[in-house]
Amino acid sequence: MPRLSIEQLSILLLEPSLTQRKIIASKLRAAGNDNVELAADPDAAWRSMCALTPDLVMSSMYFGKGTGSELLERMRASDDLNEVPFMLISSEHPFEKLDAVKQAGVMAILPKPFSVDNMRMALEATAEYITYDDQDHALFEGDSLKVLVVDDSVTARNHIRRLLTDMGMENITLARDGLEAVKVLEDALFDIVITDFNMPEMDGERLTSYIRNRSNQSSIPILMVTSEENEARLDSVMKSGVSAICDKPFNASHVKNLLSQLLR
Repeated sequence: MPRLSIEQLSILLLEPSLTQRKIIASKLRAAGNDNVELAADPDAAWRSMCALTPDLVMSSMYFGKGTGSELLERMRASDDLNEVPFMLISSEHPFEKLDAVKQAGVMAILPKPFSVDNMRMALEATAEYITYDDQDHALFEGDSLKVLVVDDSVTARNHIRRLLTDMGMENITLARDGLEAVKVLEDALFDIVITDFNMPEMDGERLTSYIRNRSNQSSIPILMVTSEENEARLDSVMKSGVSAICDKPFNASHVKNLLSQLLR
């Protein structure tokens, strides 16, 4: 299937401010997309996406009733809308205010203020994400490739599993935290481990240390997926033995490239 272009994307823009809706819509046009449906509140957005599923939902964080994070969680719980990419437009910077939406499976966070180039890059990432690539599928398909996904967020686990399934991977095992992953690793062999960093009981760093030093699969590739921003903690994670680190929210194309390199 040929890759979608930016202009082919159908976009639902959710923004309570009329002025901001006009500004963002104008930047979308400047970036090459004029196929935009507008909504002022989450209820209107929900009715719109249930009537006609968009390729991408772009949303602000706060509304009179509800938040963008709550809307995303509602989408991820829906059988019809759980795979629709969601892009947050926000001026929030503190980690704790954005962590919930990152864990829920947001595709990208576009910080305010943003340029037309920022918008264009985000739209290109969306087009890349939703375009099925036969070569990527052929690279990863088959029952022989065994993947362990470790994340304490149900939404995040399902989001990663959907991405892996779209890439052709079928043999995927899910674990809720590091302790559960340790038990799984004692009973089965895997080709790669994809783990979150911040988890209760046993976090991703301790899990990595266990795999490298105490398991019978010490050489297995480990991809750490994290929204952590503290450089000292990330440096500690790298020293624990991870093979690669990928940011949350992640670019699907970047994940494919990392997995391709690790598995080869």
